[in-house]
Amino acid sequence: MNIDKKPVDRFDWPLAFIMLLFFTVSIVAIASAQTTGQYKINGEPINFIPSQIQWYAIGSIIIAITMYLEPEQYKKAAWIIYGGGVFLLVALFILPESLELVSRRNGAKSWFHLPGIGSIQPAEFMKTFFIIGMARTITKHHERYLEKTLQTDFLLLGKIAAVFLLPFVFIMLQPDLGTGLVFIAITVALIIVAGITWRIILPIFIGTAALGGTILWMALYAQEFLAKLGVKPYQLERIYSWLDPYSYASNEGRHLITSLNAIGSGEIFGKGFQGREVYVAESHTDFIFSTIGEDWGFIGASLVICLYFFLIYHMTKITLELKDPFSTYICAGIIAMITFHVFENIGMTIQLLPITGIPLPFISYGGSSLMGNMLAIGLVFSMKFHHRTYMFSSDDDE
Repeated sequence: MNIDKKPVDRFDWPLAFIMLLFFTVSIVAIASAQTTGQYKINGEPINFIPSQIQWYAIGSIIIAITMYLEPEQYKKAAWIIYGGGVFLLVALFILPESLELVSRRNGAKSWFHLPGIGSIQPAEFMKTFFIIGMARTITKHHERYLEKTLQTDFLLLGKIAAVFLLPFVFIMLQPDLGTGLVFIAITVALIIVAGITWRIILPIFIGTAALGGTILWMALYAQEFLAKLGVKPYQLERIYSWLDPYSYASNEGRHLITSLNAIGSGEIFGKGFQGREVYVAESHTDFIFSTIGEDWGFIGASLVICLYFFLIYHMTKITLELKDPFSTYICAGIIAMITFHVFENIGMTIQLLPITGIPLPFISYGGSSLMGNMLAIGLVFSMKFHHRTYMFSSDDDE
């Protein structure tokens, strides 16, 4: 017997409260980051806070609309959603910059410029569209092949690869390595959750890790060989500046050095709100964690990390409660996406990982990134809101 709860009881209030906390942290961090006055128009400092509030308001509307639709509706429209995202990536690649409809930033052709609206980055939305397409692919495969064999697992792996490669190729052509890595992280997570036997995926993971290690070793000790393969020296500088930023302090290593100085100068308790003294480029976007570390020190930075932990823990708890496989794969993909974003962004500010230009979810300034992540969170709200529980179900079913 289906137990229908009231809408107010089905709404995920803890998740809404967590998002409210992220909004507060974002506004406070951006308000402090812009005190250096590094961004100006006609000599006047830019105030990013009204725009961020606007993006959060639009994101809240996106969540409401996304939550209204049921998982089955997303499942039926999965290929339309996925195909629409791929179409935008292809259009971005094909359209010439002379039309002024597309724009290039930091060498990447990743943005549509819409008059009266602003710039939109399709890849930020494609992440969620991709998760929906992958969830349908895995779900339909398991519905068709009830008995698992090596052949069916290889077939599923091939389907996953096909869904992955199409958007991945066009994202790398922009080029956008950071977003490409996010797609890889999502795919790896869903391959594991899909239940493909370890006899297949373990050799693939080991081979991939070995290849990555070999490339890193060659970048450090076999530069001449890489040069013969056509690799340019500047293409390796990001790795060198990550491992030894002080040797590249005048160019590639400058961002990392200033980030480390900002976070280190915050010490335990920080310098307080708007107490920043270290200039960090992109301190309101990709390097906003440096601002948090300088203003609020180790304590404040740790609290932000704990907030992400609670978000990921809460979404994991929801995922384990869901009975619909499609909804489960959706939530698993979103967890992987946000987890990788957080790990990579914070890691690059403290020299744990190379700098890739990935924003900190829900805190960094930026419309496309924020709305894309709010779309993903809207799906989690939807899966929870439309989840049904039943009487007389066993403990294993609940």
